Amino acid sequence: MGGGRVAQTTRLIELEAWFRLELEGLSRSSPVIEPINYMLSRWADFARYADDGRVCMTNNAAERALRGVACGRKNWSFAGSQRGADRAAIMLTLITTARLNDIDPKAWLADVLARIADLPISRLHELLPWQWKALRNNATAPAA
Repeated sequence: MGGGRVAQTTRLIELEAWFRLELEGLSRSSPVIEPINYMLSRWADFARYADDGRVCMTNNAAERALRGVACGRKNWSFAGSQRGADRAAIMLTLITTARLNDIDPKAWLADVLARIADLPISRLHELLPWQWKALRNNATAPAA
C-alpha cells in the first residue's frame, strides 16, 4: 500500500463505503456483522491520521518499541515476585520512553540515580525522560 496521506484517504473512504455496502447485503445472523460494526463504530479514531499530520499512518514505532519486550519475555519470566515484575515493567517503560525521546538510557539513568535522592518529591517529574531532556537542553543552550 504505497502513496501518501491523500492516496490513503481515498482508500479509507472507499473502505468505509465498502463496509457499509457489505452490511446492507448481510443477514442479521452473519458473524461478519459484529467486526464490521466494531470497525465502523471506531471509524473516526481509525481514520484520524488522514486529518492530522502528527498521527503516524502506521503503528510501526509502537511495534519497534515493544520488540524488546517480546524478545526478552522468556528471560523475564523469573522476576522473583509480582513486586519484582512490577518494578521491572516500570523500568522497562522508562528506558523505552528514554529511547523514544532520543535519549541514551544509560546516561539518563546514571544522572537520575545521582540526583534522585536530593530532589524534593515535588520536582521528581523533572527526571522523566522528556522533562530531563528539555532541562538538559536548556542548561547547555548558549545565553543570548
